[in-house]
Amino acid sequence: MNRVTVTVCRGCCCGTVSKHPDVDHDGQLRTLRAAAGHQHRVRASECLNVCDQSNVVVVQPAPAARSAGARPVWLGGVLDDRAVAAITDWLADGGPGVAAVPEPLATHAFPAPRWPEARARLTDR
Repeated sequence: MNRVTVTVCRGCCCGTVSKHPDVDHDGQLRTLRAAAGHQHRVRASECLNVCDQSNVVVVQPAPAARSAGARPVWLGGVLDDRAVAAITDWLADGGPGVAAVPEPLATHAFPAPRWPEARARLTDR
């Protein structure tokens, strides 16, 4: 299956009303999960240790795209409906390695952290 995985940080500060009181964090997850349907996967993670970038969403390519060289795209500051809509559109287009990062997300992308703790949280347990 060509399943893109979207990991939404909902740990210590991402996804909290104390840091981002004007964001509907649960609504973001509902929107992403509805758009993913059964074709893709959306999961909430504990803290990904990039709190200065909150709210963080990581879009991981489908296995075939990953095998062809695509890499996960880390997105920070996902705080509005426009960014969430761009992620859902990107899922519909196939995600990393299949479709280019949508223009509205270009300013949200940041380099993947190099520390093992953040990467470990992205793997299935």
